[in-house]
Amino acid sequence: MKVILRSFNLKLKHTFSISRESYNIQPTLIVELNDGEFSGFGEATSNPYYNVTVQKMIDAITDIQPEIEAASHSSPETFWQHMYPHLKHNMFALCALDLAYNDLYARKQGKKLYELWGYNISNNPLTNYTIGIDTVEKMVSKMKEMPWPIYKIKLGTKEDIKIVTELRKHTNAIFRIDANCGWTVDETVKNSKILKTLGVEFLEQPLKADDWDGHKDVFKKSVLPVIADESCQVEADVARCYNHFHGINVKLVKCGGLTSAKRMLLHAKELNMKTMVGCMTESSVGISAIAHLLPLLDYVDMDGALLLDQDIAEGVTIKNGVATYSDLNGTGVSLI
Repeated sequence: MKVILRSFNLKLKHTFSISRESYNIQPTLIVELNDGEFSGFGEATSNPYYNVTVQKMIDAITDIQPEIEAASHSSPETFWQHMYPHLKHNMFALCALDLAYNDLYARKQGKKLYELWGYNISNNPLTNYTIGIDTVEKMVSKMKEMPWPIYKIKLGTKEDIKIVTELRKHTNAIFRIDANCGWTVDETVKNSKILKTLGVEFLEQPLKADDWDGHKDVFKKSVLPVIADESCQVEADVARCYNHFHGINVKLVKCGGLTSAKRMLLHAKELNMKTMVGCMTESSVGISAIAHLLPLLDYVDMDGALLLDQDIAEGVTIKNGVATYSDLNGTGVSLI
């Protein structure tokens, strides 16, 4: 099994800002696994918050290339377990490999990935479209540019309530709020009461990731459900989030790919927690992989490729929140 690595700088349509950073370019790594007949594709983006660069991912994968090439007949679960000890220090690299291997494995079976898993796609949730932090005028403009049934609004400013109040004047869409660790306990509880009246569905990660006492307090007092993101990175975090959050947002890059994400989502369901998968401004390679988890989800944020000025791949298409699968097997992607 041959390993092919490609790096890209994905240009965004607009500057994307959250409470802790802004960017116009998203570096990403595409992994291709080729067995001589079929190819599978995976992706992971760089991320300064988690101290991950494309070069670090390339180095981590290159270091274990013989082990990867020798694992071509394993199941995806066995492949993940074999790769994890080598890549537990770089889960983003493990994610890119895991996505590529799942894609390759399903293509070899002549099935789409969700078919291989036996999932029913008839009740898939709609994806939101994200509006990054900006001036109120520009946020309204971005929203008008992309009419959508559900918006995820990035907050963490001193004008948060003013922003949502103004956005509400221009749409009847459902709002989801992501403060990216930018609020205090008191702000969150107070804001939840106001935001509920403004048609907000839930709050995502209002407090710093390690503020577990604060999370517990918010869990008890918020009038809106609260979903963990930065506080829920890997499998062990699901149990920790129980009774601190109402649900979890799983990011494939943080947990090491589809294989571990499935385990996290199923564990959350056992705990009667809401399930969500989010994205990291990936191309259609990463977004198409997320689409195969939709039957397990209550909510999804898979708009990353829609935020790009130009995609590098084709796969799942998304219109008005509805994801439509590619005709190709596996995750259904092809590089452009």
